[in-house]
Parts: sequence; C-alpha cells; structure tokens
Amino acid sequence: MDNFISFQIHGGEHHDGLLESVESLLSSLEGGAEGSSPSTELFSTLLPGVANLDNIHPLLVHFPIALLSSFFIVNLIAHFVKKDPLQTVATWLLYLGAVSAIFTVLAGFSAAETVAHNENVHDIMEHHEDVGISILSLSLGLSAWRIKTGVLQGWKNGVFLTLSVLLFGLIIQGADLGGLMVYKYGVAVHNTTSTAVVRETPASDSDAGEEPHHHDHDHHHDHQ
Repeated sequence: MDNFISFQIHGGEHHDGLLESVESLLSSLEGGAEGSSPSTELFSTLLPGVANLDNIHPLLVHFPIALLSSFFIVNLIAHFVKKDPLQTVATWLLYLGAVSAIFTVLAGFSAAETVAHNENVHDIMEHHEDVGISILSLSLGLSAWRIKTGVLQGWKNGVFLTLSVLLFGLIIQGADLGGLMVYKYGVAVHNTTSTAVVRETPASDSDAGEEPHHHDHDHHHDHQ
C-alpha cells in the first residue's frame, strides 16, 4: 500500500505526546500493510479496497460522521421524550465520536501531505481541514462539558443543543467538501483503465476480421 501512512502534521514538523503515540500506531499499520508477506497478500485478497488506499483517512472518516450524527439525533430525541436511557446512549455516541475524530483529523493531516492535488483542490482541502478541526474541537468541548456536568437543564441545555446543531451542520459541510474533492476532482482516485472495457479495434491480426461486440439490445414489440 503506497504511502499508506507517512505521518506529518500539515504545515508543521513538531510531534509530542499524543501526536507521537498516534504516529507510532499509524506507522505500525503502514508496516503491516506493506510488503509481500503471506499475511499481506491475504489482507489484499480479503480487503482489496482498503489495501489500495493511499492513506487511511477515507477509512476512518466514516466513524465520526456516523457516531456524531447519531449523537445529534439521539440527543435531540432524548430532549423531547425525557428518557434517561436515551441520554446515556447519546452521551456515549458523543464520546466515541470525539475519539474517532481525533484519529480521523490526524490521518487527514497526513493525507494532505501525501496526496497529489492542484491549487484549486488545495483551497478546498484547506477548507475541509478547517471544518475537520472545528468538528474535533466542538465534539471534544461538548464531551468535556457532558463529563463535568452530566445532562444539562434549562438554558444551559439550550446552549448544548444549539452547539450540537452546529456540530451536525459542520459534519454535513465537511462531508460535502470531501465528496467534492473525490467525485469532482478525483483526489486520491487511481486513474486506471478497466479490463472490462469492450475493444473498439482488433488487438491482433487474428482478430482483424471480427466485428466489435456491442451491447445494444433493441426491443421490438409487435402490436396486433
């Protein structure tokens, strides 16, 4: 897996504490995914899509999206139905989403350093990065608030819900920017020709007399 993880903070070269720990973890993932050992070949066979990733960010990004979006929905429902078990579920979704956001953002920094892109995409990538940092900061802040005070009441709960709405909006914006980079500009997409493409011209002299095969099927309906 080429350039699976080459961990470096975008715009800086200083690592300490948590960053060094994450670097070590992601480097171990890179080491396990590269090479030609039987285990690596088995990994490529079982998960060919993951094995062909240039970096781990696209794999991780689904977790904070799913977890934090679920937190927003469950927390909103819990607010209206006044059910403590739902509040507990929402709280844990928030915690797990915040933790997954840490790894996702750090992997995103690495992706920004290793994925080829032009100047237009760079501006989108910078915006996407800022949104990702905002999501991480807000989810960690809400988590710390929930840990310190538990389920809030009154106007404080209103502020918490408002920040949750903001968090959900940022998630949508970040996902949109990521999709724009991939689906419009093809960032990190390998430009390969499918082997399933029908040949337009003969490949050899022996095929010179063969007509290309077209998959056009005309359906005629006789009406009596």
